[in-house]
Amino acid sequence: MLPLSSHPARPRGERPLLKVQDLTKVYPSDTVALKDISFDVADGEFLVVIGLSGSGTSTLLRCINRLIDPTSGRLLLDGLDITAAAQAKLRRIRRQIGMVVQQFNLVRRSSVLTNVLSGRLGYANPWLSLIGLWPHSERAMRALERVGIADKADARADALSGGQQQRVGVARALMQEPRLLLADEPVASLDPVLAHTLLQYLEQLNMQDGITVICSLHFLALVHRCATRVIGLKDRVKVFEGLPQEIDRKRFKEVYGQEAQEVRASSLEAA
Repeated sequence: MLPLSSHPARPRGERPLLKVQDLTKVYPSDTVALKDISFDVADGEFLVVIGLSGSGTSTLLRCINRLIDPTSGRLLLDGLDITAAAQAKLRRIRRQIGMVVQQFNLVRRSSVLTNVLSGRLGYANPWLSLIGLWPHSERAMRALERVGIADKADARADALSGGQQQRVGVARALMQEPRLLLADEPVASLDPVLAHTLLQYLEQLNMQDGITVICSLHFLALVHRCATRVIGLKDRVKVFEGLPQEIDRKRFKEVYGQEAQEVRASSLEAA
């Protein structure tokens, strides 16, 4: 399959694409969701964030594209301050950040093609989209080909399986031509075989298109397979940063707790 992006694939480098500096999120109820989180993400990296539910992984990803406003700290995307950006500038920055979520977030009664085209809203004339006139249909079909479901373009989104709906979400994110792709527990609601398949697509986008990926995962077998580096969160603070092969039993217990048992699925480990 040919790369969808018009940008040439970028080799992995040391130059940070994203800088997270002392990021803290406190909700009005005084609930601390993140506390003083700092790390850099290199251009072309596949960074995996791990942690128990409630550890702050989803909040972190949603702060990066300002779906949630941080309480303090800074987020810099290629030198542009996301945290300080006004709405007009933020819209331009968000064009560079795609997102795939566990719940798919598709318009269930709309066609697969329309759902994918909605990923181009940041570039499209809003008046044309309101009356259902969408340019870039050819690009949307190429995105669907990329994830192997071009034959489902005219089907309603709610007629698809969970794995197919998640692939629609990936194709929709591709329409933005993102430099950074955030994947918030993208395989949590999929069985092991489908989880393996979806991660293959994310790996392909990372390695062939040079798209930087930040992905939250729970299966350590998948972390070891696809991550170039890992961030571990526990109780809303960073407790680990390093290479996936450094996550041994001791490190695993530090992130997930002494009582935790690593789930090993043979179909994942064989992937």
